[in-house]
Amino acid sequence: MKELNQRDREYWLQSMIKIARPVLLHLKEKTLKTEMPVEKIDGTKCESFSHLEALSRVLVGMAPWLERKCENSEEEKLRIEYCELARAAIDSGTDPESPDYMNFSDDFQPIVDTAFLAHAFLRAPNELWEKLDVRVKDNVIIAMKATRSRKPFYSNWLLFSAIIEAFLYKVGEKDWDPMRIDFAIKQVDQWYVGDGIYSDGPEFHYDYYNSFVIHPMFVDLIETVGQEYKEWQDKKESVIERSKRYAVIQERLISPEGTFPPVGRSIAYRFGVFQTLAQHSLRKDLPIEVTPAQVRSALTAVIRRTVEAPQTFTDSGWLTIGFCGHQPGIGEFYISTGSLYLCSVVFLPLGLPESDPFWSDPATEWTSKRAWSGKEFPIDHAF
Repeated sequence: MKELNQRDREYWLQSMIKIARPVLLHLKEKTLKTEMPVEKIDGTKCESFSHLEALSRVLVGMAPWLERKCENSEEEKLRIEYCELARAAIDSGTDPESPDYMNFSDDFQPIVDTAFLAHAFLRAPNELWEKLDVRVKDNVIIAMKATRSRKPFYSNWLLFSAIIEAFLYKVGEKDWDPMRIDFAIKQVDQWYVGDGIYSDGPEFHYDYYNSFVIHPMFVDLIETVGQEYKEWQDKKESVIERSKRYAVIQERLISPEGTFPPVGRSIAYRFGVFQTLAQHSLRKDLPIEVTPAQVRSALTAVIRRTVEAPQTFTDSGWLTIGFCGHQPGIGEFYISTGSLYLCSVVFLPLGLPESDPFWSDPATEWTSKRAWSGKEFPIDHAF
């Protein structure tokens, strides 16, 4: 069984590398803008945003794996290679003299993906931040602060501005803005509707944004800055417990076949919908009713169903718009090729060592698989 479990990790790793490699390699060579296709729906203008999306969304999922030394020597060689690629990519995307210099200051969308980049730095502070040259660090700080010229929308976007400020706080910038963080914490908390779920703004949306953005950023935001003010610290336990409850719900959404409901907007982010479940696996604080092995088994089934769907990738290895394969009809006005790389957040548990129970424990049937095979399974209770 240990050999089978190791194959699960190898499959996850190969899948992550397949997704990330074209983005990072072309950025290192400063050819991303010339080589990455920008698929989008007709009439939209995503070209100026798509490249920053690709960089930041790849890194926010890879970051925990990049940050931790691997127990396996061959995997460690690969990790070192990709750490170097990632740092070169950050340099290429933030250097004003680079042909791949990215848009941090024009229009509103850059607020989103500068935030995902900030989140990546928080998840891999040593490999993605501390090992950067001073010149590159200076360019990154300038890029982060460039987003301050526009206000975020009154929705989950409040967390984007907040996580950028949390990054600036973490790296010692004296002018980090506690007001942007305070407003996000207080307002998102007011949008909590119960049972582990927040509305996305004043009105509830039945989609996966609780996992794409709200829980993962809220948890890491409060972990990063909570100690600065008592009222922030007082929110910490509830923020984390709500997120853990949502992870339980997410595990139960995975069918026996490794599928999940295509509901709500942004389903072109594919298995990125499971970021919350993946994050609590990484944090090693899954609720007791969800074991690490059953999460690994369930997510492995999801990854296989998704990655192996025909036409998920172009012939040259870029992601295509779709939920299961190439389905351009589910594209939305804000979605282009770069957007799709938010799927990488499913790979957060690769930041756990292979000896961790998530990887080493025997394969375990997940809740829906047990339920639909007539076996005993735990009843669910609201939080």
